Amino acid sequence: MKKFLSANEAVAHACAQAGCVVASAYPGTPSTEILENVAKFKDTVKCEWAVNEKVAMETAIGASMAGFRSLTAMKHVGLNVAMDPLMTFTYVGATGGMVIISADDPGLHSSQNEQDNRNLAKFARVPLFEPSDSQEAYDMVKRAFEISEEYEVPVMVRLTTRTSHSSSLVELGDFDPKPHPQIPYVKNIKKTIPVPMFARQHRYAAEERSKVMASAASASDLNKIISGDSTIGIVTSAVAYQYVKEIFPEYSILKLGWTNPLPKDLISKFASSVERLLVVEELDPFLEDQIKAMGIKVVEHKTELNMMELNADRLQNLRREILGDVPEAKASPVDPTLPTRPPVLCAGCGHRGVFYVLNKLKATVTGDIGCYTLGAFPPLNAMDTTICMGASVGNAAGMKKAGLKGRIAAVLGDSTFFHSGMTGILSALYNKTPVTTIVLDNRITGMTGHQDNPGSGKTLAGEEAPVSEIAEIAKAMGYKKVVTVSADNLAELESVLAESMDGDEASLVIAYAPCRIAAKLTKEGLVEVDPAKCKACGACFKMGCPAMTRGAEVRPGAFQMVVDPNLCAGCTQCSQVCKFDAIKRVR
Repeated sequence: MKKFLSANEAVAHACAQAGCVVASAYPGTPSTEILENVAKFKDTVKCEWAVNEKVAMETAIGASMAGFRSLTAMKHVGLNVAMDPLMTFTYVGATGGMVIISADDPGLHSSQNEQDNRNLAKFARVPLFEPSDSQEAYDMVKRAFEISEEYEVPVMVRLTTRTSHSSSLVELGDFDPKPHPQIPYVKNIKKTIPVPMFARQHRYAAEERSKVMASAASASDLNKIISGDSTIGIVTSAVAYQYVKEIFPEYSILKLGWTNPLPKDLISKFASSVERLLVVEELDPFLEDQIKAMGIKVVEHKTELNMMELNADRLQNLRREILGDVPEAKASPVDPTLPTRPPVLCAGCGHRGVFYVLNKLKATVTGDIGCYTLGAFPPLNAMDTTICMGASVGNAAGMKKAGLKGRIAAVLGDSTFFHSGMTGILSALYNKTPVTTIVLDNRITGMTGHQDNPGSGKTLAGEEAPVSEIAEIAKAMGYKKVVTVSADNLAELESVLAESMDGDEASLVIAYAPCRIAAKLTKEGLVEVDPAKCKACGACFKMGCPAMTRGAEVRPGAFQMVVDPNLCAGCTQCSQVCKFDAIKRVR
């Protein structure tokens, strides 16, 4: 049986075929589609969106400890959130096979950093598999469950944006998903309660296990030698192999699929069979540094490979440098006459009004990870910081504690509130820090593609679920000032936010407006401009709505606004900033 699958889809199929019983994740590009596709096998796999990656990791660990196969998936920065349980569970050891998918993002296509999680796999002492295409993603995930049970350790499978989102034919074999039999649960506190007296023993066992797995990696068929011209031998892994195959097709290649523990015996054998050894990898010199530490000489070069996403052009320039038999690869020049297309908040997005008001109130705004990060850019210019999920509240508290003058607000989304915002607002209240936190509540996880969360009333499997009300949670924590306001009502927003930021107590403002795309409200209404009343003052353009376009130029540099009816969502925010009553809702 063959299917045309992305690597994310292939992972989901492998999860089902391997008999995984529990799969838990938090959405994050480029990993999101994995759990969305696992949900298609909900009759055999119990799958869920966890509130954050740490909880997802802990859920998978619990299933593994009970003797069932489990999987958790997250983007690279999500693994940071989940490292606490992972670092201890590698001591405790898996019972049922457990697989961790880390989807890295070289090139920062949708991320705030470019970390290479191979380093975290080495740090955690877990086996690391790196597929280079969808077929390998399918095969390696199935093998990872087996290796996990064989060595009693969770196994990490590292994808990258290009492998996650590239599709190819996958041979699925006799595809017949059904739960893998449980390994009987036996209470064993020496194994599962790592107090120091037991954990010390685990520490030595983990080191011995790594040595055994290094030998297994050297003998594994997940690593392949492709024989060719032996004047140069290339060690590579993951998607970098695809570029090597394209640019250095005639040379010998050691393609590593199992990269931690490093298969040193295999690498030594390969290095001795070639005249010069070249290492090609994406991001950090993870392989190269370890190979050099083995005393093996590696070809030195000036071509930059280990920063930002790798591509064929950079490898062509590497070949030009060391062999001189190809021309220099140059990127095609960008036509300077083409307009730039920066990302913007959608037409009718409730976040826009909040940022418009915050800018007007001259607030310092600590932001968070989500669609609303776009509030930092012109013309809204209303966000000062973005660090990581949930950091906005702590950042604002730190600024306030340190004595930064002026109005300060923390902004985060509803999904981020549930992910890691609750601890921040509780800490601000406990420490008597008068921080105003604004939750942009659109009842969906918007940025990653409209996944459900505890406030949406549905699970990943589409089942009805309890709705967690943010206001009630804040009140239960002890917040006295909790206000819910329509994110589309600019006058009320301004009044509430000014009062909250000027107050002397921690407060929570919930600015509610549904995500118009997720709620299918993109054609809820329509506004239009009366050109007889429009004075071309430009106030409406400060909203930055993509439905607004330039109309007639009434004086040099001053344009009337025209509403694109194909984009307008009828939120009426623009009409609220018009002092001349020139913008009216017509439907």
